[in-house]
Amino acid sequence: MLELNYDNIVSNEWNEKEAEELITVLIDKLNYHSDLYYNKDNPEITDYEYDRMMKSLIYLEDKFPSLKRKDSPSSRVGGAALSKFEQYTHERPMLSLSNVFSEGEIRDFDRRVRESASGRVNYVVEFKIDGLSVGLTYRDGYLDVAATRGDGYVGENVTANIKTIKSIPIKIDEEREVVVRGEVYISKENFENINAYQEEHNLQIYANPRNLAAGSLRQLDSKLTAKRPLDIFIFNLENIEELGIERHSDSFEYLKKLGFTVSEDYKLCESIEEVIDHINYWTEHRGELGFDIDGMVIKIDSIAQREELGFTAKSPRWATAYKFPAEKKKTKLKDIVVEVGRTGTITPTAILEPVRLAGTIVSRATLHNEDYIAERDIRIGDMVIVQKAGEIIPQILEVSKEDRKGDEKEFTMPKTCPVCGEETVRIEGEAAVKCINISCPAQIRRGIIHFVSRDAMDIEGMGESTITTLLTLKIIEKIEDLYYMDPEKIIPIKGMGEKSVDNLMKSLEKSKKNELWRLLNGLGIKFVGIKGAKQLAANFNNLDEIMSADREELLKIDDFGEVMSDSVVKFFKEKKNIETIEKLREAGLNFESDHEKYNDIEKIFDKMKIVLTGTLPTMKRNEAKELIEARGGKATSSVSKSTTFVLAGEEAGSKLDKALKLGVKVIDEDTFKAMLDLRKQAEVEDMLK
Repeated sequence: MLELNYDNIVSNEWNEKEAEELITVLIDKLNYHSDLYYNKDNPEITDYEYDRMMKSLIYLEDKFPSLKRKDSPSSRVGGAALSKFEQYTHERPMLSLSNVFSEGEIRDFDRRVRESASGRVNYVVEFKIDGLSVGLTYRDGYLDVAATRGDGYVGENVTANIKTIKSIPIKIDEEREVVVRGEVYISKENFENINAYQEEHNLQIYANPRNLAAGSLRQLDSKLTAKRPLDIFIFNLENIEELGIERHSDSFEYLKKLGFTVSEDYKLCESIEEVIDHINYWTEHRGELGFDIDGMVIKIDSIAQREELGFTAKSPRWATAYKFPAEKKKTKLKDIVVEVGRTGTITPTAILEPVRLAGTIVSRATLHNEDYIAERDIRIGDMVIVQKAGEIIPQILEVSKEDRKGDEKEFTMPKTCPVCGEETVRIEGEAAVKCINISCPAQIRRGIIHFVSRDAMDIEGMGESTITTLLTLKIIEKIEDLYYMDPEKIIPIKGMGEKSVDNLMKSLEKSKKNELWRLLNGLGIKFVGIKGAKQLAANFNNLDEIMSADREELLKIDDFGEVMSDSVVKFFKEKKNIETIEKLREAGLNFESDHEKYNDIEKIFDKMKIVLTGTLPTMKRNEAKELIEARGGKATSSVSKSTTFVLAGEEAGSKLDKALKLGVKVIDEDTFKAMLDLRKQAEVEDMLK
């Protein structure tokens, strides 16, 4: 398959049909990676790869304007705000920057600027700090509100947490409104100290400073945030024109005078050659800094010239960001070990000579499967080139074959499972080698972890370490044992105690009443995720009907193809799975489907975008969301012009304000309940008039 990067996209000629297919793939990938980066703080690819993918999409949309979709991420900024904090609408949009990746693209930016700006152009070049962007608003000399960037228009109100950062002044000597933008981060030294403590106490090791900073700032309890050594660099005075400051470089002096911390290593450049020299220097020396940067920012110094150039819908024309290519290092591959996953897949992992890469020490890298190893001719003892995908996941790019000495060893996947000793197989058409023994202890552990997870049975207090301990002590041996545990055997376990065990048993009891789709997802049927589990629950009355369904019945379900249908039939024919289900039945788990939520419901909200906000008088938010989705609607997290209506309760906050500002229809719970009794979408539309 064609690699979806800018060079490959622009070097080929595409007809409209091909372009449409590529655009669909690019949008899906960009939305997926954007959600991982902005909302989950868990990126899988580098910023460089993401930005090149975005550039590919923009190229195709420019070439085929009629194919540009309304939901294209090219017209969006950042990711949507999370629901766990009050949302805050920025008075001044916190736009993102365009990106450049080479000296030639820097010069192209300079040329466009000089063609549009009057007079001599000077630039300020700054570090692009790898942290979490926030906006701070000061009114009457005091910090009034602090919010994350979110989607650029609506972010999360994190004022209480921001106030715990010692380098942020709570009061400034300025009565006028001051709005600044900065980047919250954790220094390399503090990050290493925290991870050393975590490792010493057998706690979670953090992937990199950015993730730790983002997670710390998003703590619901500000006391926990206060315990983390967060810091901030203020890099922009957002309302600079209102304060009478004429140059960006002068704003740094003003900000320092007010008590803000700014990066001292910014440079005022009179030519693009100076800009490029400064960038080249820090490309080579960025590792010497006490904090992580992932690029350099170039801004026009003159505020008057900035006003001349203005903005696009997505970013300012007077600034751009040069993004560093992913950092690569050479190290030795000392060994290859294998691990067994929940579905029996055996995954090889490289054990590396530890090397510092993108801010952390790397000693392991995934090798995916035996084809990946063979294609790259990776051998034990090789010197290999390593980088991090998304600055997070270490991966081996290539082997340095010129360093081979002849004593390197070829690797072969094990013929037997390293955990249970059963013979392994490679199914035709698949790359993975698997252990197909469903009683394999490694698969059982992974299966139980999945069963109790938030997206399945959602059993609080049942983490991975607890499951491992229960399995080691043979208190449980399989999924169904969770509901037959003797609390008296758990209380003596270190770290548990009566209160913890009591809460755990209550959570297990509560889970018995879960909707059927949660149980179906928790059982871990291959190829059937959350959506597939919900579809099964929507199309059958109970689990027994699903278990007896044949291939033809399953194929009638929307989006159920041959692979999924065959997998469901096969799963419910396995003796071991039937035994597990019968034990869960005896334990009292719900096997019935609630068809009020799934079947015989008119799609009165079909293709409607509905936003929930505030506390409803009688309904929980999740309940209202499920009622909307069962009727074909989509419950979205932020208000826009495309929102059909907003369902608002008490303390609705900024979402309600934005809806009123945009003229979006707002309804209360009583109106919503009346809608649920309607049979046609046209009747809903009449109610909204």
